Amino acid sequence: MMRSFTFLKHYALFASLSGVILFAILEAQGVKLSIAFLSMGLTVMLIFFLGVYLGFRAQQQTKHHLNAALSFIRVLANGKLSDRMVVSEGEFSSIERALNQLADRYEEQVQNLQRLADERASLAEKAKSAATIEERQRLARDLHDAVSQQLFALNMLASAAKKAVTNKPEIAKRQIEEIADIALKAQGEMRALLLHLRPVHLSEDSLQEGMEKLIHELAQKTNITFDTAIEAIEGLTKGVEDHLFRLLQEGLSNALRHSQASVIKLQLTQTSQYVVLKIHDNGKGFDITEDKKTSYGLRTMRERCEELGGQFTLTSQINEGTFIDIRIPLKR
Repeated sequence: MMRSFTFLKHYALFASLSGVILFAILEAQGVKLSIAFLSMGLTVMLIFFLGVYLGFRAQQQTKHHLNAALSFIRVLANGKLSDRMVVSEGEFSSIERALNQLADRYEEQVQNLQRLADERASLAEKAKSAATIEERQRLARDLHDAVSQQLFALNMLASAAKKAVTNKPEIAKRQIEEIADIALKAQGEMRALLLHLRPVHLSEDSLQEGMEKLIHELAQKTNITFDTAIEAIEGLTKGVEDHLFRLLQEGLSNALRHSQASVIKLQLTQTSQYVVLKIHDNGKGFDITEDKKTSYGLRTMRERCEELGGQFTLTSQINEGTFIDIRIPLKR
């Protein structure tokens, strides 16, 4: 449409100029112009002005369509995805339809992304809920298998000692000693279980500060000697620090509950490639192919380590203690 109007305008201009030049030549030579010739000149002039007018109209219409398309794109960019362009009858109709189709696809993609985000949030909430339920069930089993049975044994021994204290003081003495021993073990079990209920996050503390505080607290409340060498590790993300802190909590919890150790050695160091956490106790040890009591806690530690792309190594020997080596790769 624009090309035809432009051609018409140029043709009319050329015809008008030709007519004016011809008129001037003939007039200079004294030739009398006929009415028909004058009419032709006026017609050409009329075509010229009509071409100019139509060209101006076409330019205005083009500008109008372009402004409408630009406004529509701005509306989409501002998030109003339900709007659509009115499709005209002219040459711009194909562009307007294409923009509407683009808006349809854009709106569909946004809806899909929002649906996926909702599904992801729902799955994350379900996973979190499932993990919480599993942890509660595990703590309930541990309380039943360990502490509740120990409390039951304490009650039985206390009743027997009460009866024997007058007539059989030696038996009563041994029973009281057993009561003290079981109570000490139950206390250790409770401390170990409470470690799992502590906040996983370090709050405002660095990894080094959080670990040192935890170890100092346990040293004050138990008869275990802690031999520590904890370095300040730089450049770790908050998530990695929290995972390492939780790994220490779980390792200490297992040692408190099962090892009967008097000394626990802890080391946190950094090599060129890894952050290394080592936990070594001098307890009774166990056969890693048979003992199931610590399997859940150790499996959790292994899974947590693997989430960070790390390596988890466990060695244990009867009456010689247990050694855990955790290596988390550093990001460069």
